[in-house]
Amino acid sequence: MIDKKYQPIVFAFFMALLMSCVMSLVISIFNVGMVDGILRIWLKAWGFAFSVAFPIVLLVSPIVRKLVGLVIRQ
Repeated sequence: MIDKKYQPIVFAFFMALLMSCVMSLVISIFNVGMVDGILRIWLKAWGFAFSVAFPIVLLVSPIVRKLVGLVIRQ
């Protein structure tokens, strides 16, 4: 198992992996439709999306946590 001190990185990894998967699939189908080769198109888009999403999630997670703390009643 992974040590708890790496929780923010592991969270960012899985968040980026799953969100980039879903979003790249939806956007690929929206842009080109259910065409032959959509799986290849989607996987290529997913690879690119994940490479952008992972560092972005790492950067914005602390900001989002602070914003959530501002709007959630203690």
